Amino acid sequence: MSIDIIIPLYKPKKELFALLDALLTQTVRVNRIILMNTEEKYFTQLIYGSLFWEKYGDKVSVYHISQREFNHGGTRRMAVRRSEAEVFVMMTQDAKPANPYLLERLLKALRPDQVAAAYARQLPAPDCGVIERYTRSFNYPDRSHVNTLADLERKGIKTFFCSNVCAAYKRSIYDELDGFVKRTIFNEDMIFAAGAIKSGYAVAYAADAEVIHSHNYTNMQQLRRNFDLGVSQADNPQIFRSLPSEKEGKKMVKETSRWLWQHKNKRLLPHFYIQCAAKYAGYLLGKHYKKLPKRLVMACTDSPYYWER
Repeated sequence: MSIDIIIPLYKPKKELFALLDALLTQTVRVNRIILMNTEEKYFTQLIYGSLFWEKYGDKVSVYHISQREFNHGGTRRMAVRRSEAEVFVMMTQDAKPANPYLLERLLKALRPDQVAAAYARQLPAPDCGVIERYTRSFNYPDRSHVNTLADLERKGIKTFFCSNVCAAYKRSIYDELDGFVKRTIFNEDMIFAAGAIKSGYAVAYAADAEVIHSHNYTNMQQLRRNFDLGVSQADNPQIFRSLPSEKEGKKMVKETSRWLWQHKNKRLLPHFYIQCAAKYAGYLLGKHYKKLPKRLVMACTDSPYYWER
């Protein structure tokens, strides 16, 4: 199967070059890498004085949009329209393949006819904090699985989980389901996965397909990210109204607390609980954003330009 890689960019750094090199040296040949860059000036600054086009020009295509044009669903839809491959892989600029087998293993997970998408395991970066390191393993375990509608009663909202940090999609099924939502502040991957599963397809988690990806967010950054998460759920009640995220969140808090206690990291518990409070406050505010004054929305969101259209 032919395969394209799609990577949205915003203020890319030199790590982009390492990501491109890693993708172009996979065991599976990449047809094309499509970069959807927000604000041309930042990309121009990055490649100034380099041999970017000489090195990557025959494999990489770059398209520029303004910040006001960007949204997580629409920008990715735009990028997919520029791909002619049978499979496309969505990635983010801050993820990196852990080894040369990433694409090979994603394609293997995608092979069954029923599977619409397959997403990779996210491993913590070397600088990842203790709490984030554990929550990576909570959300991305070492065992693969395939989710279908039959899992909904047992797994709840986790049935629809998928992450465009690194996920492969069959173009034929993507087109059949009309692709990513046209406009969303967040969660375009999970919204698509929910639609696919409700249409009788499956979403695979490929634990052996690994990328390095983690963050050390501040409490305010956590609040803002979870505000946008809450907004995306409020805007898509057909998916999230009957499947609230709180149950899964409580499970994560309990298991992380237990792990910190058992591994002699009790001193981190106050920090962890403050972080959880920031996440939950942001999430609740986002879920009820329609009742909030615009000034408060703008103070809480991680995506201010989203609200200016």
